Amino acid sequence: MRFTWPFCLLLFLLPCLFLGGCTGDFSQPPVAKKGVLDLRHQSFEKKIALNGEWEFYWQQFIEPNDSAKHKGTLVKFPFKWNGYNLNGEELPAFGYATYKLTVLIPKDSVRLRISVPDMYCAYRFFINGDPVAENGQISTSAKGFEPHWAYGGANLRRGVDTLHLVLQVANFVHSKGGVSKPLFIAKRDIIELDRRRAEAIDLLLTGCLLMGGFFFLGLYLLGSRDKAILLFSLYSIVYSYRIIGTDNYVLHSLLPSIHWYIAARLEYVSLFLGLGLFGLYTRYIYPLDANKAAVYIINLLCFAFTIASLCLTPYYFTQLVNPFLVVMLFCLVYIPFVYARAYRNKRPGAIYSLMSAVALMSVFGISLFHYWALIPPLQLLSFIGYLMFFFLQSLILSHRVSFVLKKARRDAEQGLIAKSEFLSTMSHEIRTPLNSVIGMGHLLLKNNPRPDQVEHLDVMLFSANNLLAIVNDVLDYNKIEAGKITFEHIEMDVAAIARNVVAALKASAQDKGIGLRIKIDEGLTHKVMGDPTRLSQVMTNLVHNAIKFTHIGYVQVVVSVNGETDQTITLNIQVKDTGIGIPVEKQQLIFERFTQADSSTSRGFGGTGLGLAITKRILELQNAQLNLHSEEGKGSTFYFIQTFDKSAANAEQMQKDNLPAETQQPLTGIAILLVEDNPMNVLVAQTYLKRWGATIDVATNGQEALEKLDVTRHRLVLMDLHMPVMDGYESAKKMRASNVAVPIIALTANLPKEVEEQTIQAGIDDVMVKPFLPDELYRMVLHYVFRRG
Repeated sequence: MRFTWPFCLLLFLLPCLFLGGCTGDFSQPPVAKKGVLDLRHQSFEKKIALNGEWEFYWQQFIEPNDSAKHKGTLVKFPFKWNGYNLNGEELPAFGYATYKLTVLIPKDSVRLRISVPDMYCAYRFFINGDPVAENGQISTSAKGFEPHWAYGGANLRRGVDTLHLVLQVANFVHSKGGVSKPLFIAKRDIIELDRRRAEAIDLLLTGCLLMGGFFFLGLYLLGSRDKAILLFSLYSIVYSYRIIGTDNYVLHSLLPSIHWYIAARLEYVSLFLGLGLFGLYTRYIYPLDANKAAVYIINLLCFAFTIASLCLTPYYFTQLVNPFLVVMLFCLVYIPFVYARAYRNKRPGAIYSLMSAVALMSVFGISLFHYWALIPPLQLLSFIGYLMFFFLQSLILSHRVSFVLKKARRDAEQGLIAKSEFLSTMSHEIRTPLNSVIGMGHLLLKNNPRPDQVEHLDVMLFSANNLLAIVNDVLDYNKIEAGKITFEHIEMDVAAIARNVVAALKASAQDKGIGLRIKIDEGLTHKVMGDPTRLSQVMTNLVHNAIKFTHIGYVQVVVSVNGETDQTITLNIQVKDTGIGIPVEKQQLIFERFTQADSSTSRGFGGTGLGLAITKRILELQNAQLNLHSEEGKGSTFYFIQTFDKSAANAEQMQKDNLPAETQQPLTGIAILLVEDNPMNVLVAQTYLKRWGATIDVATNGQEALEKLDVTRHRLVLMDLHMPVMDGYESAKKMRASNVAVPIIALTANLPKEVEEQTIQAGIDDVMVKPFLPDELYRMVLHYVFRRG
């Protein structure tokens, strides 16, 4: 069976109606008859409403001790006089009147108290001739009249068995006149406890709404720019006034001097504007499920009511409640319908929306039935409903923010993947032409150029190598950020690496007119296990950085032994300079990515600002720390202390260090298959290999390589990995599948670790990274031709 929302609302409110009419013992509460209420047999353990027939005197302020005869009318209290037909005349809202009631109580009763609610719109209350409570200033005309709404009460004196109640009420501002809420009598502590409970609930709920509203407002302003979050925050803040500023009027008790005209406008504005904001919130949270036209009509009406409340006099804007109830009833049905549709369409957080709709319907339903005087306020049930509603709405927004964050995370991860792929592609595309530039530069230098040509070629090679260094820096930092950097653990000669770094950068130092020195500890006699590529990169970055910022003096590389055991050795590697130095306050700044000591440094010295950041991270990933001692104007010392495992092998020179000279043409009679689709790279490699005596066959793709490979003649295959028709991976796999044992060296612009897994699977023996130096290619070719040929 499918239940409609109004039917669900009725099902929810049935217990509320039952609770509202139930007294606990299922007996009817006593009511006044002909102006007398007999409570002599009541225990006063529960609140008793002073309802029933009261004497009503229109346009008369009867004083308690007035013994004159006055013509009154019995009315059913609580009684609003506007619209009442008295002697054939319909009473207006503006006017004044007196209500009278006699209450009989036990003479020896306990300490009692009467609670007095707000009235339209000022009153004065007497018990046995004594003024005990008042709100505002009553008057027989608008002149001198002051409206006010607040809770009141009066304690009864003991030893009295008859209470003569006189209630004078006046109204000259509101569209209603008289009394709409009952007075209650009970034991004093029961009345006071009930009031404190009501105030506590209102204050707690108001605090929750305000804190939640300001939290979501801050979330919107400082982070998410989701309009649904903004609208819900505004709704929570606006509606909080409905809790503390109406019904129990806790705010009026806290601020008794608050101006009635301001408070009344706020009461109606918070009602009208609150519903409009919630309608907009529903529209933004589920835009595909809410009818745009319906929501805009609701908002137009709500905002029109709001403007009217701000512009019209109270007499007019207080009459807007009844037409507004039509809008509210429509929303009570339509908003849950939107949430049900969102749930059916599997929108994020829709289950919470559906549950919150039930809570919202219950709260508004209780408010409506209480407004129509069908049930008591049921404040505890309303409080629970409010808490459920705002808690579930908070879950909706939290789920929404979480959903957005997860989506942003997925997009960011996809962006990182796209960035990595882009950088990998750019690496290949930049390194490939650089291979031709650097290769041709070295070839030209070997062909006895004129002195002026040597200078031009040096500049060209310097610029090409500088560009390559920048590309490598960017790629390295990207790999470090992505956590994809790996380290080799192979034998290396630290002293030789340091000497090579110094030799490679000596020309740069000489160009600036400074010295470049090296000092190696004589105690360093062992080779160690580590990553020679990364160590060379670290030392190169530090030395290059020192040369860049030194104008006068020297740069010195120092490698010293800090400690040694049978298995390990600890080295202190320092790079000292007599350059510009670094101020103390900026010594940590230089290790940030893309950053130098100040912007003028970048303009004056150039560079990406990545070198030191990369160096620092590479060392940290190897459990070492890059340190700095510097004094402005006197120079700097960068150093790190790192422990290495000693090499198990002896210090004999490797075969590649005893290679024959190029002029001997050691590859004479050796046939090599070169597989490369870039004509310039073919020219560079072909020229190198022919100078060393090799015979070269060229294939422009992997398929052609399979057709041209002759295992009886070819001693080595140099294979580019990225080619049309068939790439190098597939070609190598097919060669190995055909039992081809000829060594295959990959020529690629990718870094070795990036293609390591694929090359191993393809059966490729080694990788040569473009752009390569002639000596690097020479050594690798000889190594595989003579060791494996």
